[in-house]
Amino acid sequence: MEQGTLDDLGTPLAGVTFVVFDLETTGTSTTEHGITEIGAVKVRAGELLGEFATLVDPGGPIPPFISVLTGITDAMVVAAPKMTEVLPSFLEFIRGCTLVAHNAPFDLGFIKAACAAQGYPPPVNPVVDTADLARRVLNRDETPNCKLATLARFFRSGTEPCHRALADARATVDVLHGLIGRVGSLGVHTLEELRGFVRMPTPEQQRKRHLSEGVPARPGVYVFEDVRGEALYVGKSSNLRNRVRSYFTASETRPRVREMIGIAERVRHIVCATALEAEIRELRMIGATKPRYNRRSRFPERVVWLKLTDEPFPRLSIVRELKDDGATYLGPFGSSRAADDARTAMHEALPLRQCSERLSLTVRRTACTLAELGKCGAPCDGRETQAGYAAHVTRARQAMEEDAGLIFSAVSARMDRLSAEQRYEEAAVDRDRLAAYVRAAARMQRLSSLTRIPQMVAASPVGDGDWDIHVIRYGRLTAAGVMPRGAHPVPYVEALVATAETVVPGPGPTPAASAEETETILRWLDSPGVRLVRVEGGIWSQPAYGAGRLKARIDRAYERAQQDGRSYQPREGRPLR
Repeated sequence: MEQGTLDDLGTPLAGVTFVVFDLETTGTSTTEHGITEIGAVKVRAGELLGEFATLVDPGGPIPPFISVLTGITDAMVVAAPKMTEVLPSFLEFIRGCTLVAHNAPFDLGFIKAACAAQGYPPPVNPVVDTADLARRVLNRDETPNCKLATLARFFRSGTEPCHRALADARATVDVLHGLIGRVGSLGVHTLEELRGFVRMPTPEQQRKRHLSEGVPARPGVYVFEDVRGEALYVGKSSNLRNRVRSYFTASETRPRVREMIGIAERVRHIVCATALEAEIRELRMIGATKPRYNRRSRFPERVVWLKLTDEPFPRLSIVRELKDDGATYLGPFGSSRAADDARTAMHEALPLRQCSERLSLTVRRTACTLAELGKCGAPCDGRETQAGYAAHVTRARQAMEEDAGLIFSAVSARMDRLSAEQRYEEAAVDRDRLAAYVRAAARMQRLSSLTRIPQMVAASPVGDGDWDIHVIRYGRLTAAGVMPRGAHPVPYVEALVATAETVVPGPGPTPAASAEETETILRWLDSPGVRLVRVEGGIWSQPAYGAGRLKARIDRAYERAQQDGRSYQPREGRPLR
């Protein structure tokens, strides 16, 4: 028998040097926001070894709501060192130590971003997340949540968290010691055991493994439900059995999902014929039931559209509903702000009226300032006739549906001019507006290429010679099936078409399904091996001069700006070339 060494036992927690740290920042994005304060406490075996604390100049203004939250103002950081000066000292302070933070991915994300920006390798120190550890050790009967302030009160910390870095780090030290005391009673005595303990399935996960029993190894949708039968989480998989079982193993570490498992009382499954059908059913069920633990796709009805109204003198209006009223629509947009950005980009090229009143052919009104600036032909006071105004409307409709070049050229010209005048921030605003327009137009034109086709049948190879077959009507999945290897395709196709859902298309670019559903189908159609079996009632095509050809330029401009580390960085005076 070979005797083990002391190294095999791991590193006793009493001998581990921890650096417990906290950051204050101007926001949540590591690419857009900066660090305003760092606080860190070095401890070993309960003994204080040192502290590190400094304000940091974030390189930009601190938002008012952040100042209210933290108490850190622009005046406080104006003379503070920049991160380029602070980072080397902080990296030296944490060298050879185990890092501890409450919600560690957030704080480490900013440190890693700072290292990347300054050419330092990211820290490779072991990490302990007190928030994650608390979720594993404490139950809801002890603490209602695992926020730092709640845990500090529970463990009777001598320091009250106050959204200041050093104070919060000191409070986290007390929380860490309290948690170490709790896991010690569970046989955790080394750093390796402590980190492994967090990766183990929670007691709730282990207790509820039986919920995965009886789930078949087929494509489909699964629904976690609470005791009242309400959907908590909806997901999909090409193998339901493996996916559902994974929720009850150590591989599932997402805090929200672990919390959801603690509430769940059953897992309902719906077997689907194909993986695409499962993906579509998932989208529809999330939109219909709005499970609280799903983050994506819960509110498809909240999209907005840019509408070219149908009236004597049409205008661009932001709406939430598609109507069969003869109007032209652009979208969908995820927010009213994005729609307004696209509208502003179109107004740069087209002298459409921007007032909201309904104009009459007989009643005259006083023209606004836009007429004097040449931004509007002033149909309100009769300077522009209905026929003359109709030419602008025709160009606007073409810009929305067929040719994005007019808007792109006009906004790009303005950006070139601003760039030449070194007004880079204004150019960045125009770039964002142009991006909102181009991306929405490219998306809508791609959607419309499929939604205007009454019926399409397509197939893709799967497994050992089988074929997935789908019937799509106006961009909506209406039937799905599998044709076995060697079978004649005609009977299978005809049977699917005969039993497919009947679709009565509605108005607008998405007449029968959500934009997300149609985009999911388009991704499948673009995947390798897919064959078109039948296309009826239309031609699957996109406009030759559509926005899709310009979207790549927009994306490259953003990539270039991100690489340059500023919101807008011109290259040879050509912002989007």
